[in-house]
Amino acid sequence: MATTAREEMRRFWERNERSGRPLSPHVSIYKWSLPMAMSISHRGTGVALSLGVSLFSVAALLLPESFPHYLAQVRALGLGPALLCSAKFLLALPFCYHGWNGVRHLV
Repeated sequence: MATTAREEMRRFWERNERSGRPLSPHVSIYKWSLPMAMSISHRGTGVALSLGVSLFSVAALLLPESFPHYLAQVRALGLGPALLCSAKFLLALPFCYHGWNGVRHLV
């Protein structure tokens, strides 16, 4: 007679327990490497960029004023050049990293 799925699963788990093998590889057993870190950061910057563009697009559609109005409000805050350059750098960094890492992957 054919065995049921429950019996097959029970036999499978019994064999697995007897062998002493782990169920599946876990992140803690891998040694971190540069390609692994670059892959993770590439995915993270991709998600961050897509969320940023999506939020900016929704804001552009829903906010009542035009972009020059909000730009003038930011200028009226009187933020120093160091803070503005830092903000620009933090906005450009993920874009540049994601773009160059994509080019590196294609090459």
